[in-house]
Amino acid sequence: MTEEPSPHRQSRLFTTDEGEFDERKAKADALPVEDGELVNTDELADHQEYVEGRGVYDARNRVNDLTGREWKFATKSVIPEQYPPDLQHDLRSRHGGQKPPRLCLDLVQRFSKAGETVLDPFAGVGGTLLGASLAEYEGTGLRDAVGFERNPRWIDVYEEVLERENADRDARGEGPLAEQDLRCGDCADLVADVETDAVDFLLTDVPYWNMDQVEQTRNERETRDSKLGEFGDDGYESKAEWLDGMAERFRAFRRVVREGGYVAVFIGDMYRDESYEMLSAELASRLTEAGYTMKANLVWYDPSKDLHVYGYPFSFVPSMVHQNILVFRNE
Repeated sequence: MTEEPSPHRQSRLFTTDEGEFDERKAKADALPVEDGELVNTDELADHQEYVEGRGVYDARNRVNDLTGREWKFATKSVIPEQYPPDLQHDLRSRHGGQKPPRLCLDLVQRFSKAGETVLDPFAGVGGTLLGASLAEYEGTGLRDAVGFERNPRWIDVYEEVLERENADRDARGEGPLAEQDLRCGDCADLVADVETDAVDFLLTDVPYWNMDQVEQTRNERETRDSKLGEFGDDGYESKAEWLDGMAERFRAFRRVVREGGYVAVFIGDMYRDESYEMLSAELASRLTEAGYTMKANLVWYDPSKDLHVYGYPFSFVPSMVHQNILVFRNE
């Protein structure tokens, strides 16, 4: 009886002269490849399925729709990515705290499944909502998204971005991005209208401190226009009050986030008044006290950020080129 060659033995048929695995040749012969080895689809378990070009998907996956190969790279704690200034960036950049929709798409893909509901209680110009819509075409499937934003101006920007972007997509022969549900008002009030356990994933960039009122490096008289303001503008007279306010709001969000659902929060540390303010650690502590279980601190490192000569030659002052993404689970 001839012994059936194992996938490992079969892979030797697709090596270069130097003995390295030739993934291109294997793919050219329509053989599935996973991590440099051929996949014997006949040996997959009933709960496994090979997805062309993506790897092996496990139907027991309750977190997202990623294959094992995709999951592995999604668990990296650092995201060293310069996201392109697309999706009407000229409009969205009017908001000083906007986040790239494709970064939001990546996070939506990591912590939700197609057809689930995503909430952004501090929505701004709708980066989270755009990411949920992009998932229909560039990910594993459309998510429904709800956003809260108290400044009508940013809601108008989101609607204009969607209109322009869909006109451009139509001209390219691409399908339209779904219009998501962006509601005007304070999240502390609007969350009361959301049903209990209706949210599968919460993704947001919290407003904080006075970072957007700090004078710009190149022009002392100009400040960025943003939803973010002085603590007093939001009713917070101090950092302690801001932390109390965030803890109170996220405590209320727990009712609408289903048990086992994930929460991801953008928060940047700051250097102010000759002192490093580790806001990420302080906020993480308060949200843990509010009842969430912390699961990770992801770091988004943007290599495109400008560097300035801070402190030279008398004191070391960091150039902040990263953002923290605190990840919690509602357990």
